[in-house]
Amino acid sequence: MLWEPEHGGAETAGARLGARIYWNALTREDDVAGQIALVERVSSEDYQGLVLAPDQARALMTPVRRAMERGLSIVVIGSPLPMPPSDRLSYILNDEEAGGRIAGERVAQLLNGRGSVAILGIDSDITGIVTRARSLEQYLEEHYPHIRVVKRSGSFNFPHEQQVAEETLKANPELDAVATLTSTSTLSALSALGNIRPSRRIRVVAFDQDSLAFDDPSLDSVVLEDTRTMGAEAIQLIVDKLHGRSAPGTTSLEPILVTRENVNSEEVRRLTSMEWRPAPLVRAWSRVQ
Repeated sequence: MLWEPEHGGAETAGARLGARIYWNALTREDDVAGQIALVERVSSEDYQGLVLAPDQARALMTPVRRAMERGLSIVVIGSPLPMPPSDRLSYILNDEEAGGRIAGERVAQLLNGRGSVAILGIDSDITGIVTRARSLEQYLEEHYPHIRVVKRSGSFNFPHEQQVAEETLKANPELDAVATLTSTSTLSALSALGNIRPSRRIRVVAFDQDSLAFDDPSLDSVVLEDTRTMGAEAIQLIVDKLHGRSAPGTTSLEPILVTRENVNSEEVRRLTSMEWRPAPLVRAWSRVQ
């Protein structure tokens, strides 16, 4: 659910601008080698632009540099690489600082300013996740000092994340809420809660959830990225660069909080829309020399 709206935004912009879109992804978020191979494949073929949502910041630096050297204009979306923007590299990022604050506000509201929350899924390889974790923790420390925070590192490996979630719940029976920073940690936390069935109600504030069905009573809310706008603006940026027009180095988009109360709102429907119009048959772009 996180990246299909981005696909829709990219295809819609491509149809409007006369650009062919090749869209692909790996079946697992932890397949970094596979994503590197995709970037290498695209940069060796007849493409002029690349839109990339990196699975790991440092590992993608070298393939991205090679792609730029081969003439591609690149827009990184979601989470940044440790590389500054340039003539060939731009960023359209999720505002992770805002996301952490939004999650912190929701946790504080659920706990009435007192209690205990666990933050799960802190992946040090992804800059955006580290930022959202730090922002969430800092917000609670500054505004709600009576909320205790328990932190756990994470990855995109479901069995490992489920084990971490279960161990955290058992070691902290006083927990009132869980903030999960990735879709994997969300699924793992909900599964662990179902297995353990704690005596007290523990509510989950999630990021990047794969579904907004809210069929699990433990899922309270989801901090949702605007990936649809990321996809559309990324294609516009690449076309602008190809035509010599100036483009911003970094754009930041603020996420929104989705709850049972607003999940059917117009804004949420727009963010999660996967609709797109097929691009018209046009001559494929030639490589920039």
